[in-house]
Amino acid sequence: MSETLTPPTATETPRLTQQVLENRFVRLEPLTEAHRTDLQTACWADPDLWTRLYSFSMLPDRFDATWGMLVGGQLVPPSQTYAVMRGGRCVGMTSFIGIDARNRTVEIGGTYYAPEFRGGAVNPAAKRLMLGHAFAAGMNRVQLCVDALNARSRAAVLKLGAVHEGILRAQKITWTGRRRDTVVFSVLADEWPAVRDRLDARLAAFT
Repeated sequence: MSETLTPPTATETPRLTQQVLENRFVRLEPLTEAHRTDLQTACWADPDLWTRLYSFSMLPDRFDATWGMLVGGQLVPPSQTYAVMRGGRCVGMTSFIGIDARNRTVEIGGTYYAPEFRGGAVNPAAKRLMLGHAFAAGMNRVQLCVDALNARSRAAVLKLGAVHEGILRAQKITWTGRRRDTVVFSVLADEWPAVRDRLDARLAAFT
């Protein structure tokens, strides 16, 4: 797993490489054309969610444009998007966005799962991989931002062990034209061991 990497020293620049990340629950693969059809199926399974809660759209009339942005690393660039694999098929996606090697910060965002994969092991397992990879690469801070209207995601991020930092009012205009308030959470490098252990204990409860 990615935690075996040796983090850079204080004078080195961290390098967050995009690579396959895997545990017993999910496999995260760099997003490619091979995932396109499965991701379409997953995204189109809940069209109302894209209208209500996402700043970008993966609905049919916008899928191609957004797909190009994702695979091109342009979702808050520079970014890296992963296909979330379960049982050999893509059931969602998640991204490292706004990668800032100089300041050793990155955000995990752009996350979506097909409805049947919400509320179980998939999200904590994927976040376990993403957080572990980021901190192993030498990041000091991993940020998670959630639409203030998204009560389910806010609760999920808190359950991960991230710290609630506050709300940025009217921080973003979504693709529908709505002004979005954004709730900011973070995990710092020195907090990661405790968060990691908490996540591992939580995942151990899944069979």
